[in-house]
Amino acid sequence: MSEATPKLRPANPAEAMVLKTLAWTWPFYFIGALYVVGPVLAWSLGGLALLSLYLGPAIRPDLRATGTIPPVVWAWILGMLVMLVALWIGHIDWGLGLKKTIKSSIGWAKGWALLALFPLIGAVLPIRREILARGQCIVGLWTLALLPILAVAPYIGMPEKIFTSPFKAVGGPGPEYFSVYFFTYDPSSWTPRWQFFAPWSPFAALLGVVMVLFALEEKDRRWRAAGIAAGIAMILMSKSRMGLVGLVACTIGPRMLPLIMRGWAWQIVALITASLAVIGPALLQGFKDGVAAFKGARADSTRVRETLQRIAGERWQNEAFWFGHGTVQPGPHLVEYMPIGSHHTWWGLLFVKGLVGFLAMLVPLLWQTCLALLDAARGPRGRLPLGIVMTLVLLSMGENIEIEAYMMWPGLMVLGLHARELADEQMERMKQRALQSQAA
Repeated sequence: MSEATPKLRPANPAEAMVLKTLAWTWPFYFIGALYVVGPVLAWSLGGLALLSLYLGPAIRPDLRATGTIPPVVWAWILGMLVMLVALWIGHIDWGLGLKKTIKSSIGWAKGWALLALFPLIGAVLPIRREILARGQCIVGLWTLALLPILAVAPYIGMPEKIFTSPFKAVGGPGPEYFSVYFFTYDPSSWTPRWQFFAPWSPFAALLGVVMVLFALEEKDRRWRAAGIAAGIAMILMSKSRMGLVGLVACTIGPRMLPLIMRGWAWQIVALITASLAVIGPALLQGFKDGVAAFKGARADSTRVRETLQRIAGERWQNEAFWFGHGTVQPGPHLVEYMPIGSHHTWWGLLFVKGLVGFLAMLVPLLWQTCLALLDAARGPRGRLPLGIVMTLVLLSMGENIEIEAYMMWPGLMVLGLHARELADEQMERMKQRALQSQAA
């Protein structure tokens, strides 16, 4: 768009698929196909990545593997395979039957498997960060163009839901994943909330956070402005508390980390720590009041979520400690019949897949977080991966991350891409040391 910035073009078919899929996000949403597109892209490009590794130099040059699979990506792959085994054992333990086991395994292929496939794709295929950032900004431009229609819809008598797509026949977590909305009403206040191309508003807010994170990486000023403006609009119009937290924490946090490498920053921290002895009690009380106000903003939602988590925790400990219950189960009237094991990734994992499934997710996520933290402290390269990891952690605290991986795939791909960058850097250091040793 800017004359000073060279035109960005896909350099190979993998990049073209990624860019076109992002650019067509809104058209796919209009036909209710997004839940189908994510897994299809994952398995298509995942197969291409494995083929690239297998063929080596025999494949066309612009699709050759960028290297071997990094260790942290292996952790994601093994973790998600453990999820599948835990699922099978849980179904056997609770006698859920072959039909239910097959259906749940297909669900794994459309959910948990994506948490391994997209990092694998980012680590193996030659896909650049710039392509992902530009794709997100294109989605942002679509969003800004549609914003006036969405904003006035509840005030001119437009319906909430436009239609539910026939794609729901492929199966999924619920009809909302295949439905097209102008807006929805918040049941606690009966005011409009917007969910854009997400199945519900809080998820749309965190997708807005992801859009801002990618837009901050965009080199073209106009595209960057479009992505940031659209992401902030998604966060504000979704009216999500978690989105507001993510906007501040996930963008500013990674940019503050390099300060820990500087001496004057430690002096300031020491001064602040000393002053807490005087103002600490007042700050603590203010923090408690802020948390109470945060939860009270949507008290009914907070109550239901906390009750679901308590029930899930008690039943996990007492009934299915190691491999869980195999599937979510209907909740009582107390939680408005919400499924036990939903609305929280970690309590959901304990209830559905037990301690084994919990650790299968925790280990690769912690590993990836440590890599991103260390790299963000060293320089700008780690900002985006750390922001993505922080967003995933936020998402896991209020949603089931596996059923939303189909929309988080650009961020998951960046995690693999970042692992590849770190592996290449380590390999280069090893080569330099070998050369130095030979010279000595």
